[in-house]
Amino acid sequence: MATLRGEPVDRPPVSFYELNGLDENPSLDDPFNIYTHASWKPLIELTKAKTDRIVMRGVPFLDSLPDAMEERATVETWMDEAGSLFKRVSLRVGKRTLTSLTRRDRDVNTVWTIDHLLKNVEDLKAFLELPAPEGTGKPDIGGVIQAEAAIGDTGIVMIDTPDALCKAAELFHLADFITIAFSEEGLFRQLLDWFAGRLAAQTEAVAGALPGRLWRIYGPEYASPPYLPPHLFKEYAIRYDTPMVETIQRRGGYARIHCHGRLKKILDLLVETGCSGLDPIEPPPQGDVELSYVRERYGSQLVLFGNLEASDIETLPTDLFREKVNRALLEGTQGEGRGFVLMPSACPYGRELSELALANYRCMIEEVERVYGE
Repeated sequence: MATLRGEPVDRPPVSFYELNGLDENPSLDDPFNIYTHASWKPLIELTKAKTDRIVMRGVPFLDSLPDAMEERATVETWMDEAGSLFKRVSLRVGKRTLTSLTRRDRDVNTVWTIDHLLKNVEDLKAFLELPAPEGTGKPDIGGVIQAEAAIGDTGIVMIDTPDALCKAAELFHLADFITIAFSEEGLFRQLLDWFAGRLAAQTEAVAGALPGRLWRIYGPEYASPPYLPPHLFKEYAIRYDTPMVETIQRRGGYARIHCHGRLKKILDLLVETGCSGLDPIEPPPQGDVELSYVRERYGSQLVLFGNLEASDIETLPTDLFREKVNRALLEGTQGEGRGFVLMPSACPYGRELSELALANYRCMIEEVERVYGE
């Protein structure tokens, strides 16, 4: 919290991002729980013992009005012979039936979208015939309060929310999203507005019920270069995220914007939102700016979270990974700046954690302790 406030600290915090030592439960009897594999146990223990834990939580709503999408959707689920879980959603709109299909595999901690709900402009026009969702109900803050009690002074809870762009873009295959967002600007703006009203109300309600917390707003990367040009990033991301940031920070919270990829041409726009933090600030070749560049130009406003690549954790020999850790520590803390959190861009999601990945996670802790002491 001192880092978020821009106060002096004895060392930069260290986060393993999604890994927090609370949600990874090896004893949970679930065929999709990858953390039952013994290879994860040392990393889970390391996370609990040595990291500054950031536990992500979404906030559900009680007694909220159902929206037209929920009321008209039919959901089917089944498992195939390999044990993969499939989910099909069918949404009847006028004379059209829109469908989506997802798959979850037992050894991979993610959900793959095989078939997206909206496939063309005609599907989008049909979807927009649905009445926009209204009302929020009461935010159920119990999950946040329970997580804060569970981790005590070993970390903080971060409220996690998509923006309108994320909600809209996920309805399409990426190629279809890019095509429609680029060529049908007015129509796509209608889709963003369809989601934005309820998101704004929900953000206001949660920020009021849980003031002073760190938030993560995710979704802007869908419109970042090279997918879309900066002027559309401003229209599709900044226009909708700025009011969310203002609402959060008016209630004493800290809004952190999550945006992968190439940031150089859009950094000024991200800063215009007034946000307090930015992640994951990926180095080249995944990104196009060095951490030192961002620190020098924007470090007085932003707490910088990053800038280690998840792919490096899994593939880079530890001696080379150690060099990247030390470079991030140097560039993230040099000169004047609000604060820096050493953090990877994501985490492994396979059932078996490699010895190399474990060694590289340990390396992060070792180097911080070597430079700053235990």
